[in-house]
Amino acid sequence: MFGKTSVATLILTIGMGGTALAQTPAKLDQFDYWGAYSYKANNNTVCYVLSTPTAQAPSTVSHGDNFFLVSKRTGGVVTFEPQFMAGYNLRDGSQVTVSVGDKNFSLFTRGSSAWVDTAQGEANLVAAMKAGSTMTVKAVSGRGTNTSYTYSLKGISSALNAVQKCK
Repeated sequence: MFGKTSVATLILTIGMGGTALAQTPAKLDQFDYWGAYSYKANNNTVCYVLSTPTAQAPSTVSHGDNFFLVSKRTGGVVTFEPQFMAGYNLRDGSQVTVSVGDKNFSLFTRGSSAWVDTAQGEANLVAAMKAGSTMTVKAVSGRGTNTSYTYSLKGISSALNAVQKCK
């Protein structure tokens, strides 16, 4: 869980424009809607891809900064960990639904973030993202507001290839 927390802290730092809690990431490259980034933490390099929504609903609420990211984990075989980061706290005990084409994935929530709970689920979501053109994320805020975000998946495969080589 430390990895999930440290990447979340870094992204929150990026979103708030500060650098007090984490080192500023280096942008490796931009691939259409997805940027590839890395930063050093505890003598390790953390690599990830990140995108922001192309559309959000409802239009009548403040959404804050929302991101979908996929971080690279190493330890033998390279694996990827998808994560949704909302610009607000998510409802305690709620699930976030990520849809790519006709495939739906359920993510557990903690605070303002959501993750897939199994390695196989992570792999399935990343595979769907690589094969898809758009992704929809549906969440419920701590206040009970149903929210929806659309992300373009244009560039995700190239961005993931770039961070796979990141060291």
